[in-house]
Amino acid sequence: MNGGHLPTAASDDLKSPLLPVVHNDEPFEKQTLGHHLRTIFTPKNCYIALGPLLCAVVCLCARLGGEDTTTAKNMLGVLVWMFAWWLTEAVPMPITSLSPLFLFPLFGITTADHVASSYMDDVISLVLGSFILALAVEHYNIHRRLALNITMVFCVEPLNAPLLLLGICATTAFVSMWMHNVAATVMMMPVATGILQRLPSSPSSSSEMVPPAVGKFCRAVVLGVIYSAVVGGMSTLTGTGVNLILVGMWKSYFPEADPISFSQWFFFGFPLALCLFVVLWGILCVLYCPKGSGKLLSPYLHKSHLRTELEMLGPMSFAEKMVLSVFGGLVVLWMTRNITDDIPGWGCIFNGRVGDGTVSVMMATLLFIIPNGIKKGEKLMDWGKCKKLPWNIVLLLGAGFAIADGVRTSGLAEVLSKGLVFLETAPYWAIAPTVCLIAASITEFTSNNATTTLLVPLLIEIAKNMQIHPLLLMVPGAIGSQFAFLLPTGTPSNVVGFTTGHIEIKDMIKTGLPLKIAGTAFLSVLMPTLGILLILLYPPLSV
Repeated sequence: MNGGHLPTAASDDLKSPLLPVVHNDEPFEKQTLGHHLRTIFTPKNCYIALGPLLCAVVCLCARLGGEDTTTAKNMLGVLVWMFAWWLTEAVPMPITSLSPLFLFPLFGITTADHVASSYMDDVISLVLGSFILALAVEHYNIHRRLALNITMVFCVEPLNAPLLLLGICATTAFVSMWMHNVAATVMMMPVATGILQRLPSSPSSSSEMVPPAVGKFCRAVVLGVIYSAVVGGMSTLTGTGVNLILVGMWKSYFPEADPISFSQWFFFGFPLALCLFVVLWGILCVLYCPKGSGKLLSPYLHKSHLRTELEMLGPMSFAEKMVLSVFGGLVVLWMTRNITDDIPGWGCIFNGRVGDGTVSVMMATLLFIIPNGIKKGEKLMDWGKCKKLPWNIVLLLGAGFAIADGVRTSGLAEVLSKGLVFLETAPYWAIAPTVCLIAASITEFTSNNATTTLLVPLLIEIAKNMQIHPLLLMVPGAIGSQFAFLLPTGTPSNVVGFTTGHIEIKDMIKTGLPLKIAGTAFLSVLMPTLGILLILLYPPLSV
């Protein structure tokens, strides 16, 4: 008994402030007018003012044509405001993503309740559940065990450098299929660099004569990880936020149509990703794995090294087996919820009331129920382990859905699409690669999600005017926005690889440019063929 007093921890929790108290111990300095001005007129504050200033200019001066375009002008002004803040990072990206919650009602675009609903729907549920499962995989070090096991399969004797590179890239692509590509890159890069640490360093920092093949292989591994994560993420809905934004916009613009399911996207996305993966591996082998490189690398890379690291992890624990079981069950449920019209899947039992997000959250909930077998009363996951949930990505997805809905309801999409009317007379085989290239060019300077959010509503209006199925333009635009292969700033995955110090911008351009061209070519061929078969799964739409 504690004499009626609360436990110390609980007492401290009640007394402690929500945020730590900051004490200013610096000596007092008289603050003059010049000092105040210097603290106010900083570059960051100028960028903050740039957003509303550009919005005011657009709302007051823009001439969109038509009779009543006030709401469309306001929406365009809000878009300019948000993209100015996103590009300059004047305000943290998650906070900018929340700005539609007050900007849309204040500018008369939509009601507060309506815009708030964009931040929590089945797609957002899908993301949250997937991220919780990814955190469980990371917490129990399953990704490292998986990477070592798969890499050992490809680390044959005598060493074959292209085959080992294939193992590292294939592992990264597989991991990226089931979690966000940035998370997959962050997970796999330490594994890849751990392998590279066995190789001798550069000649400038070592007395040992280092063969050029060693440096080339290091570049190939880092480039393979960052690009394989992007390519693997294209094949599933959960692999990248762009696919989720596309699904959310389809649901927002065409609520009467069947939603795009996990399995239906996989049947289109996986063949595309597989073709791109083969090209990526071929490019890396030609540029960075010359003949005889395996013989030069074999003194530093032995299968025994990988086996030793795997033995250090010990046998698979009960917790790891349970997490893998839950993860595998989730994938099976995703793939079988809605298959075809003839084979409807288990989702028909619930009359279409369940979605992929329903399954994702349900399976994630099991992690908080199943014991971990380590300590009595402990479960596989607790909320403390979920503090690393990437809420910035969740909020960005919500902002994307809100912007898509605002562009549609305000009439801005219809107005802007008139500027691209020249595309309506062009044949589809020419439009698909054009749309893909436009998206692939913009995405080098803005985020993939922002590019998709901007382009897809316009492509929907163009598809309506062309009297073709909207997905025939939406998919090339969304896929093209993921082809950020040329610059380190194109995507966070590129930044992760660039900070290792093994690659330079010229390496990214040399590898990324042919990969971008190949992706555009594959997409141009697959959309009128496999894409048509995918679209036939949906009932005809009135476009």
